[in-house]
Order: sequence, then C-alpha cells, then structure tokens
Amino acid sequence: MHKRLLGKSGLEVSALGLGCMGMSFSYGPPKDREEMIALLRTAVERGITFFDTAEVYGPFINEELVGEALAPLRERVVIATKFGFDTSVDPRAMKGQGPVLNSRPEHIRAVAEASLRRLRTDVIDLFYQHRVDPAVPIEEVAGAVKELIREGKVKHFGLSEAGIETVRRAHAVQPVACVQNEYSLWFRRPEEGLLQALEELGIGLVAYSPLGKGFLTGKIGGDSTFDSTDFRSTLPRFAPEALKANQALVDLLGRIAEQKNATPAQIALAWLLSRKPWIVPIPGTTKLDRLNENIGALAVELTAADLSAIETAAAQIAIQGNRYPEKLEQLTGR
Repeated sequence: MHKRLLGKSGLEVSALGLGCMGMSFSYGPPKDREEMIALLRTAVERGITFFDTAEVYGPFINEELVGEALAPLRERVVIATKFGFDTSVDPRAMKGQGPVLNSRPEHIRAVAEASLRRLRTDVIDLFYQHRVDPAVPIEEVAGAVKELIREGKVKHFGLSEAGIETVRRAHAVQPVACVQNEYSLWFRRPEEGLLQALEELGIGLVAYSPLGKGFLTGKIGGDSTFDSTDFRSTLPRFAPEALKANQALVDLLGRIAEQKNATPAQIALAWLLSRKPWIVPIPGTTKLDRLNENIGALAVELTAADLSAIETAAAQIAIQGNRYPEKLEQLTGR
C-alpha cells in the first residue's frame, strides 16, 4: 500500500487508515471481540498501518480491543489515541449539556498513562486533543504533550476539530503533526481556511467520517432508520427529510462509479485522496468486505476531467441538515 507523510512531521502512515470507533462505540452495541481482532489483524496484512482510537470510545473498551489486536504487530503499525473528555462524568447526568471536557495538564498525563496500559505499548504514536477545552489555554495543553514527548511516552501531537488560530498557537509551543477533522464530499468546511493553514504550517490532515458516517456508500436510503444505540439517530443530517434531500450526492457518486467500475464509497475516498498528498482518510468498518472495498479506492484513478465534473455537479447540490446537534457542534472548530 502507498504511504503518506502527515505534513512535515516525519510521521509516515498508510494512505488509508482505519477508524476503530464503530467496533465498540456509537454505531450500536459493541461488535464481537474476536471478530474485530481478526479484522484489525487482517487490515495490517492488507497494508494498513494507521489505526485510530480514543479513551472515550466505550469508554476504554476500544483502546483495549486495539491494544490486544495489534500487540503482536506493534512494530508494523501507528496507533493514534485521544484525550480531552472527563470520562468519570456520566453524560446521561448532564441533562443534554453534552460531554464534559478536561484538558488540564495533570489529566492529560493521567490519560496517557492509562492509554499506554490499555494499548499494551510503551509509546503512543499520535496523541490528539479530542476537542478543544476553552477552560485550558491551548499553550498549556501543547506544553503537557511536549513533556510527554520529551519523556518518550508520546511521539507526535495532534488536534481534533480545532480552529485555525488554536492550531497556530499550539503549533508554536509543540509542533502539531496533524489535525483530525471531518471531511468528505458532504462536509467540506475544512476547505474554508483550514486546509490552507495546514499547508502553510506543514501539518497533515486526518479525515474522519470520509464516507459521511456511511451515507456516501449508497447503502443508506431516504427510508433508513437507526436504532437508539446508533448515534446517527440523533444527527440532524440523518433525519428522514435530510436523507431524502441529500440522496442527490449519492446519485452523483453512483454515476461516476459506474463509469469507473467502482463503488460510490470508492469514488468518495478517491476524491479525498486526490485533494492533497498529506490528507489521510480513516474510514471505519466492522466488516471484511467493506475493508476490502475501501482499500480498493486506492486503485481508482480520477482524472482532472473527472474531478472537474464532480465539482461542477456537487456545486449544484445543497446539503441538508446539520452534521451534529447544537451541543456537539459547539465543541468543534474553536
């Protein structure tokens, strides 16, 4: 598999990573542990070296899963995890106020130590701040991670869903290897300044939800419904009226996929890969056939004419629905 460098950090990963969250969290009940271990190890054999998890996924059980699965293959992989939430507070007790943030330096250190144990490793390859904490200056956050890097417990620092000025301030204290942000054909906000800033600073972009939380695969229709254990049931963009309105984007991907003997998901990923050589998508899956399909996107070639046609057609489609409820959206782009 082709490799990509995340900006100027020297962090080299497979051109396509694997988001592990859905194996344990957000998309219904946790999946069968042995099946997920087998899937993770198969991904390594297929050439994927970049795996994304977080302490809050579960909490904790996703890191434990990734740690167990990848421990025998540790020298072949890059593991990213995240800090920034107070997992001691039950979000159900917050009465709709959203999750509790905590990026105090002492908490960052405690999370790092716990994540190292769960991941069965001596070092975290990439340690993200999961969401910006307005109560803690980003300089203190960067300084705390800088100290962990000095101690050899962390290799690289990342930010997730951070605003441009936050990225600049953090980068001045401890070089930021990459920013993780939602980015796909149906969520293109990173193009409104973030990508330009990252290119200027030499920082990579890790694109999560590159398939629109499954919508861009073409497997979700206007009549699709989601169980209460699936967090998409709470997202405005997955309300029935939004799904029907946004189907035009999937139809566009389907038309191009037919021409390329590919699938809509492969076209969506190939489009992302074409944007910049320092962008790495991390589609998540719990199924081997989907893993193979996603990897197949690396063989899809989109010409300049193809990309122009996609831009022209996509510009005519007005995406309906916010991506997150208001309380969650307030945690992004600070």
